[in-house]
Amino acid sequence: MTAFNDESGTGDALRRALGVNRRRFLSTCTAVAAGAIAAPVLGASPALAQDRGRGHDHDHGRGHVLVPPGKRGIILYTVRDATARDPLASDLPSGFREVFKQLARHGYRQVEFAGYGQHANAPGGANLGTVAGARLLRSWLDDYGLRAQGNHGFIPPSWPLTSADVDTFKLNLEIANILGMDHMGTGGDPTGSAYPADWDVAADKWNALGRIARREGIKLYTHNHDSAYGFLLDGGPLDAQGRPTRSSGIRKLEYFLKATDPKLVWLEMDIFWAHVAQYKFHTYTAHDGSTREKVFDPAGLVARNNKRYPLFHAKDGVVSTTNGMGYDMVPFGTGVIDYTTFFSRVGERNYHNPMVEDDNSPSATDPAQSLREAKISYDNLAALRARRR
Repeated sequence: MTAFNDESGTGDALRRALGVNRRRFLSTCTAVAAGAIAAPVLGASPALAQDRGRGHDHDHGRGHVLVPPGKRGIILYTVRDATARDPLASDLPSGFREVFKQLARHGYRQVEFAGYGQHANAPGGANLGTVAGARLLRSWLDDYGLRAQGNHGFIPPSWPLTSADVDTFKLNLEIANILGMDHMGTGGDPTGSAYPADWDVAADKWNALGRIARREGIKLYTHNHDSAYGFLLDGGPLDAQGRPTRSSGIRKLEYFLKATDPKLVWLEMDIFWAHVAQYKFHTYTAHDGSTREKVFDPAGLVARNNKRYPLFHAKDGVVSTTNGMGYDMVPFGTGVIDYTTFFSRVGERNYHNPMVEDDNSPSATDPAQSLREAKISYDNLAALRARRR
């Protein structure tokens, strides 16, 4: 990897674009050099966005709080072992009610569901994905001062939509409204394809679903993994099946953003997977056969489409040169992704809803780990402050 002269500002510009904090920038460059991005400078240094929303939230000269208390959330997938735990076999928090209580003690004020299942011995039984179950969940959320802000749930597999899928989708919207959600979504990408024609179909489907959701007062959102921020294959020579083999440099979800109605379809950026995409998808073969470089800037994409991104997954990573992704997932605030810069650049702190996530928090040998790491993640999220200028 190229050495950077910080005195010229070039290193800082790249560091901000890549979302890695100053303290770890040089070590990150060294560790990832063998297989990482030899990145160009992405234009002028982005100014730190100063959100002028409600409240002041200053802390003894340290700058304003980047994530206000009411916006600090967690997706319950992070503590899925606790909601699935048998309360008759453990003294640890078990099932939704006790997990809500513990998360509220940690300081969280929002949760995002990843389905409505829990252990059968927990209050309410195994399946709370019903109208009655939603009312019970809502009572517990209210008891502990929590708000549901989304769910990774049912998106109809059919297209055109079958009447059975529409009915199930509407039931999920009803449950979302009982729970008090503004948003309902999914944990998957709109399509796994690399071709514009398939993304056009996905956009038509999501516009139709978004229209149904809007009538129920819900914003429908999709979620990304790394592949969705890879490059479309949209030109050049065709393969044996008549499909394009080269790219214009447009990324899949950027295409989806333009193909969908901003009044009907929203996105939840998983910031970790967006950084994995930055690591993996930084060059493409252009229509003329040349190799071109285009480094992904996750915060820049959000800043250009801010109202389309009401939710984030806030998960962190440490550098890895062996797993092909560039990062290994760790509890929020213990890795190298520079969330101070990310949240400062996107601004709109009273609009965005960051949900802490760590897929690896549940442990087969340490049953208390996921809730303990949820506390670590909360404390690090709450500690984020805008840098003084």
